[in-house]
Amino acid sequence: MAELATPQNETAHLKRALGRWDLVALFVVAVFNLNVVPSIAANGGVTVWLWIISLLMFFWPQGIAVIELAHRYPGEGGVYLWAKEVFGEFHGFLSGWCYWTNNMMYVPTVMLYFVGVSVFVFPSHQALADNKTFAVAASLGLLAILVLLNIVGLGVGKWINNLGSIGTGIAAAVLVGLGIIVALRFGTTVSAADFRVPANSRFLLNSFGVICFGLVGLELASVMGDEIKDPERTLPGAVVWGGVLSGFLYIATTLTLLLAVSKNDINVLQGIVQAVSHMAQKVGVIWIVAPFALMLSISIAGIGSAWLAGSARIPFVAGLDSYLPSWLGKVHPRYGTPYAALIVHFVVSTILVLISFLGSGVQETFQRLLSLAVVLQLLPFLYIFAALLKIAADPLAGKGHYSNPVLWLAGSSGLLMTILGMIFAFSPAQQITSVLSYESWMFGGTAFFIGLAVFFFFVYGRRKNAARARSGL
Repeated sequence: MAELATPQNETAHLKRALGRWDLVALFVVAVFNLNVVPSIAANGGVTVWLWIISLLMFFWPQGIAVIELAHRYPGEGGVYLWAKEVFGEFHGFLSGWCYWTNNMMYVPTVMLYFVGVSVFVFPSHQALADNKTFAVAASLGLLAILVLLNIVGLGVGKWINNLGSIGTGIAAAVLVGLGIIVALRFGTTVSAADFRVPANSRFLLNSFGVICFGLVGLELASVMGDEIKDPERTLPGAVVWGGVLSGFLYIATTLTLLLAVSKNDINVLQGIVQAVSHMAQKVGVIWIVAPFALMLSISIAGIGSAWLAGSARIPFVAGLDSYLPSWLGKVHPRYGTPYAALIVHFVVSTILVLISFLGSGVQETFQRLLSLAVVLQLLPFLYIFAALLKIAADPLAGKGHYSNPVLWLAGSSGLLMTILGMIFAFSPAQQITSVLSYESWMFGGTAFFIGLAVFFFFVYGRRKNAARARSGL
């Protein structure tokens, strides 16, 4: 840890710009992602039970893990730093690498979702959401804007996150509020049968992986540990508030979406606005759709900004450690941000978006990118929960934030849910038209990115060791 702290503190000069409510806003906008709700709700009311199981057995253990590991290993890097300290340098690099590369696919899905929602601001242009050329150009244009804003600095970029959090809250309140009004006036067609496990649960398996993926994000602030004001006091309370708000919003919006739209008619990109439009027409306030779409678009931009900013800190720290090219560890001379890592993120995401659109429609592209992002995102959580178990089993680990029984319970539950979520992500969702193409994408993409991690670690690891040897001589 001392080795990592030296370059960070003396060279990087990152600014502490995040206070408690900045973190709560960051957690809400990062954890509560409305863009994953339609693809989950499309599998029916039984997904509500999956939400509850995942909240109890994955999400709360995640909060315990973040507070415990941030307490023991504070500093910039989060999942990268924790796995490195507990399991060694290669595991730290692999954890951070997967955390970073998954966001290269996830952030573009957020941009695609932005396109699907923003066209409702101008009702006459709604057909553009399924136009490949428009979807690619608009999503990459927004990504470029967010990269520029985050290069200017967290002092500016955090306001995109904060506005996104406000937009998320307002959008969720409108959705749930309309759902309550419709249920009281017209009743509901949702019955107890909708909450039973279907005979064919194949598509439901993919939903479980996406739910676990949707619940990650509490660790995001610790990735920016050196940019938090008084992290020892700020982080625990922010985790609790962010967790409670996010869990409530997920269950409430899923139920409302099922109330408003038949599960067979839910569009994975436009499902939320589709539900609001349907309910607003019933209630007689159809005018609300355009401003709702605008507010939801702001929320989506905040989600993209939060994950872009957080994940870019991983290659930044890895560049400082010389496992990736050292120029990735550079900060902007004026703004004090990891601008090189942000630019690389934009370039690679652009390439992945262009590749994934080959031969696929907009909705299928969204689902393919999302499923591969699920696998890569959950891999670092194997390390996070395994770290809790290792600390609990080590009599010399010293006193932490939580007792050993709590660490055992959280580590075991979280590890099991993570493994199941990764496995189930390989089961195709109902939007997939070719199972063979999907499985090739999933297995090939997973092997490719993990193989790249091995390559970079050992190539730059040898270079680092050689530099140490020369320094010693």
